[in-house]
Amino acid sequence: MDFKQIVSHCKEYGFVYQSSEIYDGLAAVYDYGPYGVALKNNLKQFWWKSMVQMHENIVGIDSSIFMHPKIWKASGHVDAFNDPLVDNKDSKKRYRADQLIEGYTDKIEAKIKKDVEKARKKFGDDFDEQQFRTTNGRIIDRQAKIDDILGRMNSYLTAEDMAGLKNLIVELEIACPVSGSKEWTDVRQFNLMFSTQYGGAVGEDKLYLRPETAQGIFVNFANVAKTSRQKIPFGIAQIGKAFRNEIVARQFIFRMREFEQMEMQFFVKPGTELDWYEQWKAKRMKWHNALGVPTSKLRFHDHESLAHYANAAADIEFEFPFGFKELEGIHSRTDFDLNAHQELSGKKLQYFDPTVNENYVPYVVETSIGADRMFLAQVSLNLVEEEVPDADGKGSTRTVMKFHPAIAPIKCAVLPLLKNHEGLVKASEDILSDLRVSTDVQYDAKDAIGRRYRRQDAIGTPFCVTVDHQTLEDQTVTLRDRDSLEQIRIPMSEVRKEVVKKTSMDDLLLATK
Repeated sequence: MDFKQIVSHCKEYGFVYQSSEIYDGLAAVYDYGPYGVALKNNLKQFWWKSMVQMHENIVGIDSSIFMHPKIWKASGHVDAFNDPLVDNKDSKKRYRADQLIEGYTDKIEAKIKKDVEKARKKFGDDFDEQQFRTTNGRIIDRQAKIDDILGRMNSYLTAEDMAGLKNLIVELEIACPVSGSKEWTDVRQFNLMFSTQYGGAVGEDKLYLRPETAQGIFVNFANVAKTSRQKIPFGIAQIGKAFRNEIVARQFIFRMREFEQMEMQFFVKPGTELDWYEQWKAKRMKWHNALGVPTSKLRFHDHESLAHYANAAADIEFEFPFGFKELEGIHSRTDFDLNAHQELSGKKLQYFDPTVNENYVPYVVETSIGADRMFLAQVSLNLVEEEVPDADGKGSTRTVMKFHPAIAPIKCAVLPLLKNHEGLVKASEDILSDLRVSTDVQYDAKDAIGRRYRRQDAIGTPFCVTVDHQTLEDQTVTLRDRDSLEQIRIPMSEVRKEVVKKTSMDDLLLATK
């Protein structure tokens, strides 16, 4: 499905709403509806269980959003957490300079993809995409142009050369998407942190809403190491809200000003960090594959321009409807953060390693994934339209969300064949009551049974239990599978056991080991 259809479906079926919609909304802020919050919670639960429950050397914390302002000074956010801002003089619209340039290269990449698809249709099963990309002269030239532009952009960003970015925009003749004008202001730095006043007294320090959750882990390193009795290597995991005053927040929930992060900081002996970095890259890719994300939809992108704290960094990119974009980051952060906090606070953040009989500041390998982006990736991947047979043998189109059963918002729907039949309603309510103890369920008695099936397909419910007249005779019901459309008769007494088994997160967690 295209992106507009995905956004529309999310609103129509209660996954995501525009925040403050009755007051015309608040830009780049969204609310999760009944099915959206259930899906997001299931994704967070899967991440937490796979990261903490499945690892004896990873523990969790929940740090506060408000933190001492010196934390952001030590971390570099006060001085260096900036994006390059540029305004179009005619439209008065504001943009990120790097996103304008990346948008230009995305158009070149779209031309490459178009040529690749033409060749695929021409050569069929014999087509070798990798060979075609590395031997076709036009594609080679276009890829070289992309690499040159992005290479120059990254060098300007690293050097904080705002004039270089402006000159590159002018050289490429990039126009404002709104006005078509090529008249641009100078590029300037814009700090992304939201600030707020703490307390009512005059002269109180200005606080910031945290722009990332990682610093809450670093400043608690000594507390956690002592109380959890963990030994290096070990990790600290956290799920929490973060806030960034994005210049241009766009693409629905992909880039928001209020978002949720799932982060784990893994503390290791200095000198071993790059080995652990490679291990965590592989582990995190395996986690995504376990959810059913095909390899073709994911790729690693190594950072050409490293952050000030890193000696290695890569993104796991997912192919969203608007192209491959960052889904998760894996970074080797060295000992920058702990050293910076140790120096500014005057408190030791070291670890005594009994294996070498010495104190040292650990190095850190970070995995960081946005819960909202993960949500959008799962919706983008699993929302499909397909032809299915009707009861009369004719085909029809259905819209279905094919989530892994373990993360689906509703695991099972109970549907009485007739909504006013006392016996059918009573049996349905009994099944519902039994299921509710163990899983997320829904009762649906409105409309014809076929329409109810379609409604459950549209929110991703993997199983439907239909209670009909035969149920009253032999205490069996029909269990319908969302994906195969197979319908089987099972005893009422077996419904909970069967649904729980088929929607369990256990196999999903085992696949991440």
